[in-house]
Amino acid sequence: MHRASILLVAAITLPACADRETATMPSSEAGDAAAIHAAALTLDTHVDIDLDFATEAIDPLDADIQVNLQKMRAGGLDTAFFVVYVGQTERTRENYARAQADAMTKFEAIHRMTNTLYPDLIGLAYRAADVERLVSEGKLAAAIGVENGYAIGTDLGLIDRYYELGARYLGLVHNGHNDLADSASPRPRFGDAEIEHGGVSELGAAAIRRMNELGIMVDISHASKQTALDTIALSQAPVIASHSSVHALGNHVRNLDDETLLRLRDNGGVVQIVAFDIYINVRPAEFFEARGALRESLGLQGFVDPAQLDEDIREAYERGMAEIDARWSPADVAAFVDHIDYVVDLIGIDHVGISSDFGGGGGINGWSDAAETPNVTAELLARGYSAEDIEKIWSGNLLRVWREVEAVAARL
Repeated sequence: MHRASILLVAAITLPACADRETATMPSSEAGDAAAIHAAALTLDTHVDIDLDFATEAIDPLDADIQVNLQKMRAGGLDTAFFVVYVGQTERTRENYARAQADAMTKFEAIHRMTNTLYPDLIGLAYRAADVERLVSEGKLAAAIGVENGYAIGTDLGLIDRYYELGARYLGLVHNGHNDLADSASPRPRFGDAEIEHGGVSELGAAAIRRMNELGIMVDISHASKQTALDTIALSQAPVIASHSSVHALGNHVRNLDDETLLRLRDNGGVVQIVAFDIYINVRPAEFFEARGALRESLGLQGFVDPAQLDEDIREAYERGMAEIDARWSPADVAAFVDHIDYVVDLIGIDHVGISSDFGGGGGINGWSDAAETPNVTAELLARGYSAEDIEKIWSGNLLRVWREVEAVAARL
Protein backbone atom coordinates (compact mmCIF):
# COMPACT_ATOMS: atom_id res chain seq x y z
CA MET A 1 0.00 0.00 0.00
CA HIS A 2 2.78 2.44 -0.82
CA ARG A 3 0.69 5.60 -0.95
CA ALA A 4 1.64 8.41 -3.30
CA SER A 5 3.49 11.18 -1.53
CA ILE A 6 1.65 14.50 -1.29
CA LEU A 7 3.09 17.71 0.10
CA LEU A 8 0.58 20.12 1.53
CA VAL A 9 0.27 23.83 0.92
CA ALA A 10 -2.83 25.24 2.53
CA ALA A 11 -3.68 25.85 6.15
CA ILE A 12 -0.67 23.68 6.96
CA THR A 13 2.41 23.95 4.77
CA LEU A 14 5.26 21.50 4.38
CA PRO A 15 8.46 22.78 2.79
CA ALA A 16 9.33 20.63 -0.20
CA CYS A 17 12.59 19.43 -1.66
CA ALA A 18 13.13 20.57 -5.23
CA ASP A 19 12.56 17.14 -6.73
CA ARG A 20 9.16 16.60 -5.07
CA GLU A 21 5.89 17.74 -6.56
CA THR A 22 3.61 19.85 -4.41
CA ALA A 23 -0.15 19.64 -4.34
CA THR A 24 -2.73 21.85 -2.69
CA MET A 25 -4.91 20.23 -0.09
CA PRO A 26 -8.57 21.21 -0.37
CA SER A 27 -9.59 23.58 2.40
CA SER A 28 -12.06 21.03 3.79
CA GLU A 29 -9.31 18.42 4.01
CA ALA A 30 -6.97 20.92 5.68
CA GLY A 31 -9.73 21.56 8.20
CA ASP A 32 -10.06 17.83 8.71
CA ALA A 33 -6.32 17.58 9.34
CA ALA A 34 -6.49 20.29 11.98
CA ALA A 35 -9.48 18.66 13.67
CA ILE A 36 -7.94 15.20 13.59
CA HIS A 37 -4.70 16.54 15.00
CA ALA A 38 -6.50 18.38 17.79
CA ALA A 39 -8.47 15.24 18.71
CA ALA A 40 -5.53 12.83 18.61
CA LEU A 41 -3.37 12.19 21.66
CA THR A 42 0.08 12.92 20.26
CA LEU A 43 3.22 11.42 21.78
CA ASP A 44 6.90 11.79 20.86
CA THR A 45 9.12 9.10 22.39
CA HIS A 46 12.48 10.87 22.17
CA VAL A 47 13.32 14.44 23.18
CA ASP A 48 16.87 15.05 24.42
CA ILE A 49 17.69 17.62 27.08
CA ASP A 50 20.90 19.36 28.13
CA LEU A 51 22.48 19.11 31.55
CA ASP A 52 21.31 22.64 32.35
CA PHE A 53 17.71 22.00 31.32
CA ALA A 54 15.14 23.50 33.71
CA THR A 55 17.59 26.08 35.02
CA GLU A 56 17.89 29.79 34.32
CA ALA A 57 20.02 28.86 31.31
CA ILE A 58 17.30 26.72 29.67
CA ASP A 59 13.77 27.53 30.77
CA PRO A 60 11.46 24.68 29.65
CA LEU A 61 8.67 27.18 29.07
CA ASP A 62 10.15 29.31 26.30
CA ALA A 63 13.86 28.59 25.82
CA ASP A 64 15.16 28.71 22.24
CA ILE A 65 15.14 24.92 21.84
CA GLN A 66 13.19 22.56 19.58
CA VAL A 67 10.84 21.43 22.34
CA ASN A 68 9.61 23.81 24.99
CA LEU A 69 6.19 23.97 26.63
CA GLN A 70 5.00 26.84 24.47
CA LYS A 71 5.97 25.00 21.28
CA MET A 72 4.30 21.82 22.52
CA ARG A 73 1.07 23.78 23.04
CA ALA A 74 1.37 25.59 19.71
CA GLY A 75 1.96 22.35 17.82
CA GLY A 76 -0.53 20.20 19.70
CA LEU A 77 2.20 17.86 20.97
CA ASP A 78 0.58 16.42 24.08
CA THR A 79 3.29 14.14 25.41
CA ALA A 80 7.04 13.82 25.20
CA PHE A 81 9.48 11.35 26.64
CA PHE A 82 12.26 13.59 27.94
CA VAL A 83 15.45 11.58 27.73
CA VAL A 84 18.11 10.95 30.33
CA TYR A 85 21.02 10.48 27.95
CA VAL A 86 24.65 9.88 28.87
CA GLY A 87 27.36 9.57 26.26
CA GLN A 88 29.65 6.60 26.03
CA THR A 89 33.21 6.92 27.31
CA GLU A 90 35.83 4.42 28.39
CA ARG A 91 34.56 1.98 30.98
CA THR A 92 36.33 3.05 34.13
CA ARG A 93 35.10 3.50 37.68
CA GLU A 94 35.50 7.26 37.41
CA ASN A 95 33.63 7.45 34.10
CA TYR A 96 30.79 5.29 35.44
CA ALA A 97 30.46 7.68 38.38
CA ARG A 98 30.38 10.70 36.05
CA ALA A 99 27.76 9.09 33.79
CA GLN A 100 25.57 8.28 36.77
CA ALA A 101 25.92 11.79 38.17
CA ASP A 102 24.95 13.26 34.79
CA ALA A 103 21.96 10.93 34.64
CA MET A 104 20.80 12.13 38.06
CA THR A 105 21.19 15.74 36.95
CA LYS A 106 18.79 15.10 34.08
CA PHE A 107 16.29 13.20 36.22
CA GLU A 108 16.30 16.12 38.64
CA ALA A 109 15.77 18.59 35.80
CA ILE A 110 12.70 16.76 34.50
CA HIS A 111 11.24 16.57 38.01
CA ARG A 112 12.00 20.24 38.54
CA MET A 113 10.07 21.10 35.37
CA THR A 114 6.99 19.07 36.32
CA ASN A 115 6.98 19.43 40.11
CA THR A 116 8.40 22.89 40.80
CA LEU A 117 8.51 25.18 37.78
CA TYR A 118 5.37 24.37 35.79
CA PRO A 119 3.16 21.84 37.61
CA ASP A 120 0.03 23.57 36.30
CA LEU A 121 1.17 23.07 32.70
CA ILE A 122 2.81 19.63 32.65
CA GLY A 123 2.77 16.52 34.78
CA LEU A 124 4.99 13.45 35.00
CA ALA A 125 3.49 10.16 33.80
CA TYR A 126 4.54 7.05 35.69
CA ARG A 127 1.98 4.79 33.99
CA ALA A 128 0.33 4.70 30.58
CA ALA A 129 -2.96 5.73 32.20
CA ASP A 130 -1.27 8.84 33.59
CA VAL A 131 -0.67 10.12 30.06
CA GLU A 132 -4.35 9.95 29.21
CA ARG A 133 -5.36 11.43 32.58
CA LEU A 134 -3.01 14.39 32.32
CA VAL A 135 -4.08 15.18 28.76
CA SER A 136 -7.76 14.89 29.72
CA GLU A 137 -7.06 17.43 32.48
CA GLY A 138 -5.76 19.87 29.90
CA LYS A 139 -2.11 19.42 30.82
CA LEU A 140 0.91 18.33 28.84
CA ALA A 141 2.42 15.01 29.85
CA ALA A 142 6.09 14.26 30.38
CA ALA A 143 7.53 10.76 30.58
CA ILE A 144 11.13 9.68 31.05
CA GLY A 145 13.33 7.43 28.94
CA VAL A 146 16.95 6.51 29.61
CA GLU A 147 19.28 6.38 26.62
CA ASN A 148 22.35 4.19 27.04
CA GLY A 149 22.74 1.43 29.60
CA TYR A 150 26.12 2.96 30.32
CA ALA A 151 24.16 5.02 32.84
CA ILE A 152 23.95 1.92 35.05
CA GLY A 153 27.47 0.68 34.38
CA THR A 154 27.55 -2.74 36.01
CA ASP A 155 25.20 -1.88 38.90
CA LEU A 156 21.80 -3.41 38.13
CA GLY A 157 20.44 -1.87 41.31
CA LEU A 158 20.41 1.43 39.49
CA ILE A 159 17.62 0.09 37.26
CA ASP A 160 15.38 0.07 40.35
CA ARG A 161 16.51 3.57 41.30
CA TYR A 162 15.83 4.94 37.83
CA TYR A 163 12.41 3.25 37.82
CA GLU A 164 11.57 4.98 41.11
CA LEU A 165 12.52 8.29 39.50
CA GLY A 166 10.14 7.65 36.61
CA ALA A 167 12.20 5.91 33.91
CA ARG A 168 9.78 3.93 31.75
CA TYR A 169 12.07 2.88 28.96
CA LEU A 170 15.77 2.13 28.92
CA GLY A 171 17.92 1.82 25.81
CA LEU A 172 20.58 -0.83 26.24
CA VAL A 173 23.28 0.96 24.24
CA HIS A 174 24.21 4.13 22.41
CA ASN A 175 27.26 4.75 20.20
CA GLY A 176 29.82 2.27 21.51
CA HIS A 177 29.58 -1.09 23.20
CA ASN A 178 28.95 -1.21 26.94
CA ASP A 179 28.71 -3.93 29.57
CA LEU A 180 25.15 -4.83 28.61
CA ALA A 181 25.35 -5.30 24.86
CA ASP A 182 26.90 -4.52 21.49
CA SER A 183 26.11 -1.27 19.73
CA ALA A 184 25.32 -0.75 16.06
CA SER A 185 28.14 1.82 16.11
CA PRO A 186 31.32 0.51 17.79
CA ARG A 187 33.80 3.14 18.94
CA PRO A 188 37.43 2.06 18.38
CA ARG A 189 38.70 5.04 20.37
CA PHE A 190 37.15 3.43 23.45
CA GLY A 191 38.75 0.10 22.60
CA ASP A 192 35.70 -1.39 20.86
CA ALA A 193 36.15 -4.30 18.51
CA GLU A 194 33.50 -4.78 15.83
CA ILE A 195 31.82 -7.36 18.09
CA GLU A 196 32.33 -7.70 21.85
CA HIS A 197 29.53 -9.77 23.36
CA GLY A 198 27.98 -11.18 20.21
CA GLY A 199 24.74 -9.38 21.09
CA VAL A 200 23.41 -9.12 24.65
CA SER A 201 25.83 -10.01 27.47
CA GLU A 202 24.92 -12.08 30.54
CA LEU A 203 24.69 -8.84 32.49
CA GLY A 204 22.46 -7.41 29.76
CA ALA A 205 20.17 -10.44 29.95
CA ALA A 206 19.84 -9.90 33.71
CA ALA A 207 19.09 -6.22 33.09
CA ILE A 208 16.31 -7.15 30.65
CA ARG A 209 14.81 -9.54 33.22
CA ARG A 210 14.82 -6.78 35.83
CA MET A 211 13.24 -4.29 33.45
CA ASN A 212 10.50 -6.83 32.72
CA GLU A 213 9.91 -7.31 36.45
CA LEU A 214 9.69 -3.59 37.15
CA GLY A 215 7.70 -2.51 34.10
CA ILE A 216 10.35 -0.67 32.09
CA MET A 217 10.10 -0.88 28.31
CA VAL A 218 13.29 -2.28 26.78
CA ASP A 219 14.58 -0.11 23.94
CA ILE A 220 16.59 -1.54 21.01
CA SER A 221 17.44 1.73 19.24
CA HIS A 222 21.22 2.05 18.70
CA ALA A 223 21.61 -1.71 19.21
CA SER A 224 23.47 -3.98 16.83
CA LYS A 225 21.24 -6.31 14.86
CA GLN A 226 22.22 -9.27 17.04
CA THR A 227 21.61 -7.24 20.20
CA ALA A 228 18.16 -6.32 18.91
CA LEU A 229 17.30 -9.93 18.03
CA ASP A 230 18.64 -11.19 21.37
CA THR A 231 16.64 -8.57 23.26
CA ILE A 232 13.43 -9.47 21.48
CA ALA A 233 14.03 -13.16 22.26
CA LEU A 234 14.94 -12.54 25.91
CA SER A 235 12.22 -10.06 26.86
CA GLN A 236 9.00 -11.45 28.30
CA ALA A 237 7.28 -8.18 27.35
CA PRO A 238 7.03 -6.31 24.05
CA VAL A 239 10.04 -4.14 23.28
CA ILE A 240 10.32 -0.78 21.55
CA ALA A 241 12.70 0.97 19.22
CA SER A 242 12.30 4.46 20.67
CA HIS A 243 13.86 6.31 17.71
CA SER A 244 14.78 4.26 14.64
CA SER A 245 13.86 4.17 10.97
CA VAL A 246 13.84 1.66 8.09
CA HIS A 247 17.01 0.15 6.64
CA ALA A 248 15.33 -0.80 3.35
CA LEU A 249 14.75 2.91 2.66
CA GLY A 250 17.93 4.22 4.27
CA ASN A 251 21.09 2.12 4.38
CA HIS A 252 22.28 3.31 7.79
CA VAL A 253 23.40 1.18 10.75
CA ARG A 254 20.87 2.96 12.97
CA ASN A 255 17.92 1.75 10.89
CA LEU A 256 16.13 -1.57 11.39
CA ASP A 257 16.14 -4.23 8.66
CA ASP A 258 13.12 -6.32 7.67
CA GLU A 259 14.10 -9.35 9.78
CA THR A 260 14.31 -7.22 12.91
CA LEU A 261 11.01 -5.50 12.12
CA LEU A 262 9.27 -8.85 11.62
CA ARG A 263 10.64 -10.15 14.93
CA LEU A 264 9.48 -6.93 16.58
CA ARG A 265 5.98 -7.54 15.21
CA ASP A 266 5.94 -11.11 16.53
CA ASN A 267 7.05 -9.80 19.93
CA GLY A 268 4.16 -7.30 19.91
CA GLY A 269 6.48 -4.32 19.96
CA VAL A 270 6.60 -0.98 18.18
CA VAL A 271 9.16 0.98 16.16
CA GLN A 272 9.01 4.75 16.63
CA ILE A 273 10.10 6.16 13.27
CA VAL A 274 12.53 9.01 13.91
CA ALA A 275 12.64 12.35 12.12
CA PHE A 276 16.44 12.34 11.93
CA ASP A 277 17.61 13.71 8.62
CA ILE A 278 20.54 11.39 7.84
CA TYR A 279 18.56 8.26 8.77
CA ILE A 280 15.70 9.28 6.48
CA ASN A 281 17.79 10.72 3.65
CA VAL A 282 21.03 8.75 3.95
CA ARG A 283 24.10 10.71 2.83
CA PRO A 284 27.07 9.54 0.75
CA ALA A 285 30.48 8.96 2.33
CA GLU A 286 31.61 12.42 1.19
CA PHE A 287 29.10 14.04 3.52
CA PHE A 288 30.50 12.32 6.61
CA GLU A 289 34.08 12.89 5.47
CA ALA A 290 33.35 16.62 5.18
CA ARG A 291 31.84 16.69 8.65
CA GLY A 292 34.82 14.81 10.06
CA ALA A 293 37.27 17.17 8.38
CA LEU A 294 35.41 20.15 9.85
CA ARG A 295 35.56 18.72 13.36
CA GLU A 296 39.25 17.92 12.97
CA SER A 297 40.02 21.43 11.69
CA LEU A 298 38.42 22.86 14.85
CA GLY A 299 40.09 20.38 17.19
CA LEU A 300 36.81 18.59 17.97
CA GLN A 301 36.24 14.84 18.34
CA GLY A 302 33.17 12.61 18.44
CA PHE A 303 29.67 13.90 19.06
CA VAL A 304 29.59 17.69 19.24
CA ASP A 305 27.04 19.68 21.27
CA PRO A 306 27.32 23.25 19.91
CA ALA A 307 25.86 24.66 23.12
CA GLN A 308 28.93 23.43 25.00
CA LEU A 309 31.44 25.14 22.69
CA ASP A 310 33.16 28.48 23.13
CA GLU A 311 31.42 31.18 21.11
CA ASP A 312 34.06 31.55 18.38
CA ILE A 313 34.39 27.80 17.90
CA ARG A 314 30.59 27.39 17.92
CA GLU A 315 30.14 30.02 15.22
CA ALA A 316 32.78 28.40 13.01
CA TYR A 317 31.32 24.95 13.61
CA GLU A 318 27.73 25.98 12.86
CA ARG A 319 28.79 27.95 9.78
CA GLY A 320 30.80 25.00 8.45
CA MET A 321 27.98 22.54 9.15
CA ALA A 322 25.49 24.76 7.35
CA GLU A 323 27.76 24.90 4.31
CA ILE A 324 28.09 21.11 4.29
CA ASP A 325 24.37 20.54 4.80
CA ALA A 326 23.55 22.91 1.92
CA ARG A 327 25.28 20.54 -0.51
CA TRP A 328 22.74 17.77 0.16
CA SER A 329 18.94 18.23 0.28
CA PRO A 330 17.57 17.51 3.76
CA ALA A 331 14.76 15.05 4.37
CA ASP A 332 11.18 16.34 4.58
CA VAL A 333 7.94 15.17 6.16
CA ALA A 334 6.97 13.24 3.03
CA ALA A 335 10.18 11.20 3.16
CA PHE A 336 9.63 10.66 6.90
CA VAL A 337 6.14 9.28 6.32
CA ASP A 338 7.53 7.01 3.59
CA HIS A 339 9.23 5.13 6.43
CA ILE A 340 5.94 4.88 8.31
CA ASP A 341 4.26 3.56 5.16
CA TYR A 342 6.94 0.92 4.77
CA VAL A 343 6.49 -0.36 8.33
CA VAL A 344 2.71 -0.42 7.97
CA ASP A 345 3.02 -2.42 4.74
CA LEU A 346 5.50 -4.88 6.25
CA ILE A 347 4.30 -5.48 9.80
CA GLY A 348 1.00 -3.64 10.19
CA ILE A 349 -0.53 -0.47 11.54
CA ASP A 350 -0.26 -1.68 15.17
CA HIS A 351 3.53 -1.63 15.29
CA VAL A 352 4.61 1.87 14.28
CA GLY A 353 4.87 5.20 16.07
CA ILE A 354 6.62 8.56 15.92
CA SER A 355 9.68 10.16 17.46
CA SER A 356 11.64 13.31 16.72
CA ASP A 357 15.03 13.09 18.48
CA PHE A 358 14.68 16.85 18.92
CA GLY A 359 17.57 18.15 20.97
CA GLY A 360 19.72 15.23 19.86
CA GLY A 361 20.12 16.02 16.17
CA GLY A 362 16.57 15.35 15.01
CA GLY A 363 14.53 17.60 12.77
CA ILE A 364 13.53 17.63 9.10
CA ASN A 365 11.97 20.08 6.68
CA GLY A 366 8.41 20.53 7.87
CA TRP A 367 8.99 19.12 11.36
CA SER A 368 11.91 21.08 12.70
CA ASP A 369 10.46 21.70 16.16
CA ALA A 370 7.41 20.86 18.27
CA ALA A 371 5.41 23.79 16.88
CA GLU A 372 5.38 22.13 13.44
CA THR A 373 3.91 18.85 14.70
CA PRO A 374 0.58 19.27 12.83
CA ASN A 375 2.42 18.84 9.52
CA VAL A 376 3.01 15.17 10.30
CA THR A 377 -0.69 14.56 10.91
CA ALA A 378 -1.56 16.41 7.69
CA GLU A 379 0.80 14.23 5.67
CA LEU A 380 -0.61 11.06 7.23
CA LEU A 381 -4.14 12.15 6.34
CA ALA A 382 -3.05 13.00 2.80
CA ARG A 383 -1.68 9.46 2.44
CA GLY A 384 -5.08 8.00 3.25
CA TYR A 385 -4.68 7.12 6.90
CA SER A 386 -7.91 7.34 8.90
CA ALA A 387 -8.34 9.24 12.15
CA GLU A 388 -8.18 5.89 13.98
CA ASP A 389 -4.95 4.99 12.18
CA ILE A 390 -3.43 8.36 13.02
CA GLU A 391 -4.33 7.98 16.69
CA LYS A 392 -2.61 4.59 16.75
CA ILE A 393 0.52 5.94 15.08
CA TRP A 394 0.75 9.01 17.29
CA SER A 395 0.23 7.30 20.64
CA GLY A 396 -2.08 4.29 20.66
CA ASN A 397 0.52 1.71 19.74
CA LEU A 398 3.12 2.96 22.20
CA LEU A 399 0.56 3.20 25.02
CA ARG A 400 -0.64 -0.33 24.22
CA VAL A 401 2.93 -1.63 24.56
CA TRP A 402 3.41 0.35 27.78
CA ARG A 403 0.27 -1.24 29.26
CA GLU A 404 1.40 -4.71 28.22
CA VAL A 405 4.78 -4.10 29.85
CA GLU A 406 2.96 -3.05 33.03
CA ALA A 407 0.86 -6.23 32.88
CA VAL A 408 3.95 -8.45 32.51
CA ALA A 409 5.54 -6.72 35.50
CA ALA A 410 2.41 -7.34 37.58
CA ARG A 411 2.48 -11.01 36.63
CA LEU A 412 6.19 -11.42 37.31
